Amino acid sequence: MSRPSLEILARAQEHGSRTALVDEEGELSYADLLSCAGHAAAHLLAGRRDLDEARVAFLVPPGRDFVTTQWGIWQAGGVAVSLCLTHPAAELEYVLADSDASIFVVHPQFEPMARELVAKREIRLVTTDEFRRVAPVPEVLVSSHRRAMIIYTSGTTGKPKGVVTTHGNIAAQISSLTEAWEWSGDDRILHVLPLHHIHGIINVLSCALWAGAVCEFLPRFDAGRVWDRIESGGLTLFMAVPTIYQRLIAAWEEADAPRRAAMTAGCLALRLMVSGSAALPVPVFRKWQELSGHALLERYGMTEIGMALSNPLRGERVPGTVGRPLPGVEVRLMNEAGQSIGDEQPGEIEVRGPGVFSEYWWRPAETSAAFHDGWFRTGDIAVCRNGVSTILGRNSVDIIKTGAYKVSALEIEQELLAHPAIEECAVVGVPDEEWGERVCVAIKWKSGNDLPLAELRTWCKERLAVYKIPSKLLSNVDLPRNAVGKVNKKEMRAWFTE
Repeated sequence: MSRPSLEILARAQEHGSRTALVDEEGELSYADLLSCAGHAAAHLLAGRRDLDEARVAFLVPPGRDFVTTQWGIWQAGGVAVSLCLTHPAAELEYVLADSDASIFVVHPQFEPMARELVAKREIRLVTTDEFRRVAPVPEVLVSSHRRAMIIYTSGTTGKPKGVVTTHGNIAAQISSLTEAWEWSGDDRILHVLPLHHIHGIINVLSCALWAGAVCEFLPRFDAGRVWDRIESGGLTLFMAVPTIYQRLIAAWEEADAPRRAAMTAGCLALRLMVSGSAALPVPVFRKWQELSGHALLERYGMTEIGMALSNPLRGERVPGTVGRPLPGVEVRLMNEAGQSIGDEQPGEIEVRGPGVFSEYWWRPAETSAAFHDGWFRTGDIAVCRNGVSTILGRNSVDIIKTGAYKVSALEIEQELLAHPAIEECAVVGVPDEEWGERVCVAIKWKSGNDLPLAELRTWCKERLAVYKIPSKLLSNVDLPRNAVGKVNKKEMRAWFTE
């Protein structure tokens, strides 16, 4: 058997009969997974020699069908465009149009909706059931420089953009994480994250399959099922977003003492638990450490760069920080004049390395504007102390310019979450004639609590400078979030301006 040209597939071939994944249908070996991907590639090619970077959009639930589809697209020389399972038809239609997808692969459960979407476009519709009916063909020879994947940004600050990564970019992102977090074939991870986002695709799924580990899928996050699986043992890693950890904490608190002990024992058997995709509130970090014995490993990354910074696998993890640059990644902080700055000064994070994306799809001007002398400008503001970085927020969303001051919305949120009556909150800056921007907060109070603004401000005065204290309050609202739990602050701002 010839060795596949793509490294992730070549590694899978080496793992042979080892279990690759577990889903609702049972176990599947690496060899069987490669075979299924070969059938998918043959069907997608439909007699062609190479898809030549044609975009193939797919709407497939977590599990073997997802991996089969993604790997089949890559084997056939196509570009994989994974769609969000929970997006409405209008958003799916936007991605199909923007990516100019020529093939749309769907699980049979989505076929009726998909037929309506493709009726408006010249696009070939394929169901995952059809893959099994075609004999596999030799893999297309694909270089590391070719486009592999388009992931669409969350669109919290504008229309979603297609972030293009090459096979080389993906390999670099995976290699960096597997080295830093010491992935091996002995690992077993439970996957509960969306698969249209880099966290779920790269950090969990791709790292596991690269290392020869086992990836177990739940069809969707369910706190009870996650705790059941952790208790049953055998897992070595778990990765999630802060919202998931908050829900797991709530389930733990509702359990009786014997069940809590079993939950804690299950966590202690894991070697690593990671949080990312949004800022982890320090109270959540401390509560999770108390109940699980794990200091959550926080890291920093984004769709365009993969992961860039991480707290250490071995060593102290400081709550509220995102650590140091990962292997193969260069990071610097720059001021508004485009000059590099040192410790204790806030600046924009710029990143350089082989994992950085190649382009925004069909947006050459935005691609060019996103780079500065070969460094990608993230738009995120951080401060570095003794080599360890703390994220202050997004330049356009989380840095509030009020009066003569620049304040971090994330810093204010962290302080507010220490209030015993606050369950969750989000802070935004809203245009104001007098102050430039006014600090505003939306709060979901714990049951039975609802403080007036004046009382909240009094509490804040002992903890925050007066210009950081919110002057407007919306109480008991459900914060608008995207699929990975990040708050949509653009939508929040509209609440206050309206």
